[in-house]
Amino acid sequence: MPGVELDRLRYVDDRDRLRPLLRAKPTPNTYLVTYVLESILRSNGIDFESFPLAKVWTEDGEPRLGVPTVVLLSTTFICNFPTLRWALGWVERRFPGVPIVLGGQFSNLKYGTILRDHRSVSCVVRGDGEEAIPLLLEAIGGERDLSAVPNLVYRRARGLEMTPLSYIDIDAYPAPDVPGPRAVIPYESMRGCPFSCRFCSYPAASPTWRYKSPRKIRGDWFGYAERNRVEHIQALDSTFTVPKPRLRELLPTLVGAPFTWEAYSRASALCDRSVVEALEAARCTKLSIGFESMSPNSLRYMHKQVRAEQNRRAHELLRQSAIRYRISYMVGYPGETPQDYALTHAFLCDEFEGHFMLSVFSFTDETMPVWEDAERFSLVIEDPDDRDSRWEHSGMDIETARELRAATVRSVRWRSETAVWLLWQARYQIPLVPGSGRREALRQEKLVERLAMLPVDVRGAEAQRAAAVGILDELGEHGVVLTDDQERPVRPDQLIGARA
Repeated sequence: MPGVELDRLRYVDDRDRLRPLLRAKPTPNTYLVTYVLESILRSNGIDFESFPLAKVWTEDGEPRLGVPTVVLLSTTFICNFPTLRWALGWVERRFPGVPIVLGGQFSNLKYGTILRDHRSVSCVVRGDGEEAIPLLLEAIGGERDLSAVPNLVYRRARGLEMTPLSYIDIDAYPAPDVPGPRAVIPYESMRGCPFSCRFCSYPAASPTWRYKSPRKIRGDWFGYAERNRVEHIQALDSTFTVPKPRLRELLPTLVGAPFTWEAYSRASALCDRSVVEALEAARCTKLSIGFESMSPNSLRYMHKQVRAEQNRRAHELLRQSAIRYRISYMVGYPGETPQDYALTHAFLCDEFEGHFMLSVFSFTDETMPVWEDAERFSLVIEDPDDRDSRWEHSGMDIETARELRAATVRSVRWRSETAVWLLWQARYQIPLVPGSGRREALRQEKLVERLAMLPVDVRGAEAQRAAAVGILDELGEHGVVLTDDQERPVRPDQLIGARA
């Protein structure tokens, strides 16, 4: 349909000016791991340059400083060996012979293979780096032996050497020091996880669960508000709403805070209306929750420790609140059959309201507890080191899982008026029309997605044009217009009819 392009959609701002509906989202100033690492180096008086991995992937830009003494490479956003090889190759070409030190989730799990296959990697820091990294840099400078540095894995003539693990007291340790004003700041209130979901390897990388007290969290957050004029805090813990006594003590202390915040939660933590009301009063504006499935069988196989009825109750409570939320699901967990998954499909199509994410199950690494169930579920995977490798089990295979996912996404797009797939929105500023309430914003996203997918979902030029006119008319009710080449609003039926 010539003339009907998404980048021609405009909304009218509060000054009656036409603004693009799809506006690129600014990239984050810094990620949590960067804040933490920079704070460690800065507090110890160590000169450094922080170089974003995004520029490593695109090879866009070069470090400003000369040859470094050491390169510290975080694997928090590296999830497989091809990605690691790319990053290491980038460093090796620029700084041959310079020691490379790895830390983060992937290297915590794969340190043996990494040190065996990549000679440029001098050592891996496991777990906490606050005390280990300054001591390690002294060792690299010849001031102490590596054996005196905690939390290390490195090579010796007889094989790998592992120094003792040492955990900091995160409740006593200062929050990462962030220089200058920041509108948004990421935050961690715990390390490790108290749960044992069989699809998650996080506990294997950080086996000791520790969490900050309500007093510590409040002090850190209000400190950021005072020093950095922070407006919003992203609590990035896997589940911020446990333990429950901590949450109950914390929330009243955040009433009237000069900032908003978001967090990850468990469905079971949202047990009644009083909890949600307390979250609202404490200025929580968004929650992310992994429902994973609405099938009792699948949840049991996952050892999710949450029941389907608890998922349903959490959804109903959030649906009636002012809190924005996103709920994640998966299809194809070992043992899950198409009949099991049909319960998730039906819930999304017929009951769900809000943002949802839906992924095909993947085997990220060999430390996932699900591997212990390989015989039970007749699990077969072609390449355990490739998270996109073909797999099959007693319930289904990867091709079936992908087909089920595609069918759900398309069915929700047209059958549900309230559920919105969260995927493409990550690139854009949300809500699409600033100032829109939660339900209105969801409706705008739904209409844009339907319009974008017409060539795929609707057969026949006449049917596509009729559907486009209806969608554009409803977008007009939200203050969204289609413009021509001269940025003038055009009636949808006239534009489509004229161009057809």
